[in-house]
Formats: sequence, structure tokens, C-alpha cells
Amino acid sequence: MRIFKRIVIAIIALVAAGYGGLVLYAYWPQPAGVPARSLATTEDQFISIDGLDIRYRTYGERGTDRPTLVLVHGFGNSLQSFRNLVPLLADCCFVAALDLPGYGLSAKPVSFDYSNAGQTKITVDFAHKLGLEHPIYGGHSMGGAIAVRAAVADSTTAGLVLIDPGIFETGVPKIMEAPPFPMPRMSAKLFGDRNWREKFLKQSFIDPSVITPAVMDDLARTSQTEDYWSGTTAMMSSYQPGGEPPLLAQVKAPTVSIFGAADRNHPDADRKRLQAGIAGSTLIVVDQAGHYPHEEKAAEVAAAIKAALESWNSKP
Repeated sequence: MRIFKRIVIAIIALVAAGYGGLVLYAYWPQPAGVPARSLATTEDQFISIDGLDIRYRTYGERGTDRPTLVLVHGFGNSLQSFRNLVPLLADCCFVAALDLPGYGLSAKPVSFDYSNAGQTKITVDFAHKLGLEHPIYGGHSMGGAIAVRAAVADSTTAGLVLIDPGIFETGVPKIMEAPPFPMPRMSAKLFGDRNWREKFLKQSFIDPSVITPAVMDDLARTSQTEDYWSGTTAMMSSYQPGGEPPLLAQVKAPTVSIFGAADRNHPDADRKRLQAGIAGSTLIVVDQAGHYPHEEKAAEVAAAIKAALESWNSKP
């Protein structure tokens, strides 16, 4: 019995030491960050939405005869995810891509509703504050779920473009739904680690060479902002997955859904389920592409979007 007690005590001590080490690792002091605007390029613009500094970029010319797209990135990403796609749309459309709060060079407040509903309000307010009439909301992964909500919430919506959207399966680790301490801080540390982020990201690509050093340089700017550690830890603590399926029947705007054929998060059954859930929607599957078809096969995705826009405009 005495030996058994010693073994139990030893196990408890090891677990406690391991947990303490994890907390220490997660909260080990990090270099001080810098103001987000000091990391911006000449392409970047900022706008205040609900008191938050939101970074965005625009492409193409505005015009009454040109469609307007508002693009929303996925979880752990930024507007840079659309770098290959937007130049191919600038000849036909006016495109505005933004960093959601908590991402990229946008503000990362501790007190903010980081759920899809909270991010949707920012997205719709962003479109309206830019004076965009009849916006077409588009989004990738988590951004696709937000785009669905925006299309339902905004009565002026003219269309919906979904790229591997996180409607039925977000692809975000399940532990993020109710992360125990110190997992939110640990997640912030992992996403702030360039090497870990690169390895994690490349797993979603058929052709990982698309993730160049320049791409990682851009993504790395997120963790260099002065509010990264506090804001990202708060976001990782309060992240809430989708819950969008009931909203699909409320989407009235014309819709195109574009998927990478090799995306492991979204099997064919989910693609067809999404198509059936939004009346009259179009489904496009891009060969030789994973979860990021707009990065791996930008030309094919741009062509699919343009074909959808032409179809929508031709309807009486």
C-alpha cells in the first residue's frame, strides 16, 4: 500500500510539473510588439469600424456597371490569402478585402465578440462604411461562414461567393471550441511561431510551394503587432464554431460555392449538402487543389467567379 501511494504521489507530481512547465512555456515573456500601422505597406488602408482599426486593401475601379466584392479570409489568416485571386478579378470588379478583428494588421481587442456573429457585424458595417452598394460577400473557410451570415443580414446583398466554406465542418481543431487554460495562450504562441505556422499551413495544400518565404513574411506581421498576445489569447478563448446550416435556407442572393477537390475537411457529401441547402446555388470543384483553391488555382477560381457574375447579370 505504501508503495502504491508513493507511485500515485509521483504521478501527480509529474503531471503537476508538466502542467506547470506548459503554463511557463505558454506565458514566457515575448518581445514587445509595434503599432500595426508601422507594419503596413503602401497597399494597406485603415478604417475605423465600431472603434476598431481595420486594415483593408482594394483592387479594380468602382463603377455602377461593375460588381463589388467584399472578401473575408479564414481562421488564422489575413487578407493576404487573396493575393493571387484579386489581381485576376480587378479587370471586372471592385474588390475590397479586409483583415477581421484579431487577424492580420487589424485591431486585436481583448473585449470583442469573436464569434461568427460578431465578425459578421464588422464585415457588413465595413461594406456600408466604404459606401459599397449591393455588395457580393465572399469568404474562404471560416470567412465563408461569415459571408453566409452577411448575405442574410445585409438586405442589399447582390451575391455570395463561398470558397471551401466552414459551414458543416470548420477545420478548426475541436479543442478550440472550449479550450482549457493555458491552451488559448498556447494556441496564440503556436500561430505566432513562423516555423510551426508554415508547417501547419502547408498541410492544406496539394502544392506546398505556393507558400513562399514572402507569404510567410506577410503572415508573420500579425504576431509582430503590439496587441497580438493579449488579443489573440482572448480570441482563442472565445472562438465559436459555425452553426450556419440553419441559415442556408435564408440565403436569397445568387450563390456560387467553389471547393478544392482534395480538401480533406469538405468531402463530396458536404459539398452537395451545401448546394442543396442554398436554393439555386452553383457548385464548382477545382481539380488539383486542397483547402486553398484560390491560392493554388487562382485562375480557375477567378474564371468560376466571373462566370457566376455573368450568369447573375444576365438574369432578368
